[in-house]
Amino acid sequence: MKITRKKKPTSAGKQSRRNDRDTRGNKKKKAAQSAHHGKRILKKDALTRAILDTFQLNPRTIYNYKQIAKAIGVEAQVQKLQTAEILRSLADDDVLTETDPGRYRLNRIGESITGIFRRRSNGRHAFIPDTPATDNADGDAPTPEPINVDDRNTAHALDGDRVRVQLFKRRRGEPEAEVMEVLERAPHTYVGRLEVSKNYAFLVTEDRTLSNDIFIPKAALQGGRTGDKAIVRIVEWPEHASNPTGEVVEVLGRAGDNDTEMHAILAEYGLPTRYPENVEKAARRIPREITAEDLAEREDFREVTTFTIDPKDAKDFDDALSIRRLTDGRWEVGVHIADVTHYVKPGSVIDKEAYERATSVYLVDRTIPMLPECLSNDLCSLRPDEEKLTFSVVFEMNEEADILASRIVRTVIRSDRRFTYDEAQEAIETGSGDFCEEINTLDRLAKKLRERRFAQGAIDFDRYEVKFEIDDKGRPLSVYFKESKDANKLIEEFMLIANRTVAESVGKRSGSRGAKKTFVYRIHEQPDAEKMETFATFVRRFGYKLKTDGSKNEITRSINRLLDDAKGRPEENLIETLAVRSMQKARYSTENIGHYGLAFAYYSHFTSPIRRYPDMMAHRLLVRYANGGRSVPKDACEEECDHCSQMEQLAANAERASIKYKQVEFMSDKIGQVFDGVISGVTEWGLYVELNDNKCEGLVPMRDLDDDFYEFDEANYALVGRRRHRTYRLGDPITITVEHANLERKQLDFRLA
Repeated sequence: MKITRKKKPTSAGKQSRRNDRDTRGNKKKKAAQSAHHGKRILKKDALTRAILDTFQLNPRTIYNYKQIAKAIGVEAQVQKLQTAEILRSLADDDVLTETDPGRYRLNRIGESITGIFRRRSNGRHAFIPDTPATDNADGDAPTPEPINVDDRNTAHALDGDRVRVQLFKRRRGEPEAEVMEVLERAPHTYVGRLEVSKNYAFLVTEDRTLSNDIFIPKAALQGGRTGDKAIVRIVEWPEHASNPTGEVVEVLGRAGDNDTEMHAILAEYGLPTRYPENVEKAARRIPREITAEDLAEREDFREVTTFTIDPKDAKDFDDALSIRRLTDGRWEVGVHIADVTHYVKPGSVIDKEAYERATSVYLVDRTIPMLPECLSNDLCSLRPDEEKLTFSVVFEMNEEADILASRIVRTVIRSDRRFTYDEAQEAIETGSGDFCEEINTLDRLAKKLRERRFAQGAIDFDRYEVKFEIDDKGRPLSVYFKESKDANKLIEEFMLIANRTVAESVGKRSGSRGAKKTFVYRIHEQPDAEKMETFATFVRRFGYKLKTDGSKNEITRSINRLLDDAKGRPEENLIETLAVRSMQKARYSTENIGHYGLAFAYYSHFTSPIRRYPDMMAHRLLVRYANGGRSVPKDACEEECDHCSQMEQLAANAERASIKYKQVEFMSDKIGQVFDGVISGVTEWGLYVELNDNKCEGLVPMRDLDDDFYEFDEANYALVGRRRHRTYRLGDPITITVEHANLERKQLDFRLA
C-alpha cells in the first residue's frame, strides 16, 4: 500500500474533527464505565462492544483475557471464557494483534500518531510513541514499544526529533512506521573530523545516530582545515539530498591532540568545555570576607580539631570532619560541608550555569567543574588554615557508634590539616603521624557504622577504579587500579550518615496539617526480578548460588556472600559488573521510596555542593524550612530532579568514553601482542573480551570466528558452532592477539590467539 502525504488540515477542520473525537471518546468512555459496573451477564454484542471500547481507550495497552474481563467488570466464569473467545475472533479479523500467545493489543495499522524518532547509523531507526495518559489494567503506565522505521521512510528526521508517523503494512509480523512530518526539531550538533576541498567540506562523524557525512559550504567552515576536529550544527536536510547541510560551530583543534580529543568527548555528550566569561566575572566579584553578621548566626568550630581527607590531586575540598571528646565516653563528630549557597544565590548567572551543568565532570585527565574554579577551588574549598563558612551535621556518638543526638547547623571552621587518602591510611595502619588518635577514633567508629549498615541489608559493591598514569602531553604510560581502603571508607560512612540524617530531618517531619514538605531525595528502587533471575542463572555456571526470593535482607545477604566468594577469582570483575547491571539506577526525586542499595529509608545528597547541584537544592530547602518557610512546589522541584539525573548520566557516559579512549590509546602500540582475558560480552556480532592485566576491552568480530558458523544463544550468553558445537560463553577465559586500535571509534579489535 502506497502512503501519500496529506495536506495539513485547516484549523477549523481540526477543531471539527477534535469535537467529533471528543464526543466519540466520551461515548466510549461511558460505555466502558457502564460495562464495568454491576454483575449482570452481557450479551455477546454488548460484551464485544465493551472489549473494543476498552482497547480503543487504551490503544497501547496489552491485555490477556483475565485483565480485559476485570477491566469491563466481567466476573462470571462463563463470560470470562466467552471473553477469551471474542479476543481470538477479533485477532483473526485483524482488529487486534496477538503480541504473545494469549496477549492482545489494538491493531493500529493506518493510524497517525506522534512521538520521538530515534535515528541510528546502522539503519535500525525506530519510532517511540508518546506515552498515553491512561493506565493499564494493572495500574501502571504502559511502556511504548519501539516501531521500526525503514531508512527510506525517515523524511530526513534526526535523532530526538518529535514527529508524526503513519503506521502501515506489517513486515515479519510487526508494524512499521513512515515519518509524515517533523513537528519539532531537537538540537543537532555533531562532532567529527573535517575533510576540506576547494569549494566545500564534509564532516566525517562516528556518531552512532548518523551514517551520513555532513556537507559544509566553504563559507561556513570558520577556518577549519582538513584533519581538524570540529563541532557542526545541521541547518537543513533538503528532501532529495543524500547528505544534511551544516555549519561549523567550533573548531576544536587537530585530531589526535589530547586536548582536542577530550573536548570532542565533552561536545559529543553536549557538555561544556569552558566557563562563560560573564559567569567567571560574577564569581570573581563575590565578597571574600567573613563578616561579623555571618559569624553571629553560626556555631563556631574554629578551635575544634578539623581536617579534610581527599585524593592527592583534589583541589575542591567540599567536606571536612571535626572530632572532640565529650564526657561519659561520648564523642562529638562534625561533618562540615562547604556552604556554597551562602555565596551562590538563586537565579544568579552563577546559579543558572550551575543548574544547567548540574554536576562536575571527571574525565581521565581533567575535571570540568560545575562552579567556576575561583569558587570550587578557592572561596568555597575547605583549605587548611583558612576560615570557611560551612553547613554541618553534628553527631553525638558513644563508643559503639550509636547516634545519641544530632543537629543540622550552619558553622564556621578552620581546617588544621589537609590529608590525602594515602596519608590518612598510613596513620590508620601505623598509628603514628599528625592527628593519628583522631583519625583512628573516626576509623573505629566508621567501621561500626559500616558493620551495622550491612547487617541492615546494604549491598557491598566494593569495586576498584581503572586509573592511568599520564605524561605531560596526556599520553597514558601505564594502567593501575584504585582500591577503596579504610581511609576511603571512613569518609564514606560519615558522608552517608550525614546525607541520611538530612533526609530524615525533612522526610520524617510533617508540615502544616500533616503534609510532608517537598525535598530532594536520592532514591534507589528494588532490582528488577527478571534481571535478578537471569543473573542468578549466570552465576550458577561458576558454582555460585544467589537467592532471588525472600525478604530484602535475605536477598542482599545472598548478594554480598556472592561478591565475597568471587573476590580474587578470575570472574570477580565480571560478576561485580553484572551485579551492578542487574540493579536499578539511583536517581533524584521528590517521591521518597528509600535507597535499596544502602538500606536507608531516607537518603539525600547534601555533602558535595561544590560538584552536585542537588546538594545545593538540599541546602536551600533546609534553610527555608528551618526559617519556617512553606513547602516549595513539588512539580517544579521534580523537574529539577529529573534534569540533574539526566545530566549525571551524561557526565558518567563522558567519563566512560574518556577511559575508553585512553585504553585504546594505551593499547595502540601493542598491536600483535598476546594477552589473556575473559569473555565480558556476547552479542550477535561477536565476543567482547576484557584483558586481565589492564581491564582494556575489545571485540573479536563474528567474521573472524571462521572455523564454524556460530549462532548467538542469547538465553545462555553464548556463541555456539553449528557443526562442531564449540561454545564461547560469557565469563570463559580466552587468549587474544591485539589486531587493531581505532581511536576515532574508541574501539579495540582482537582476534583469537
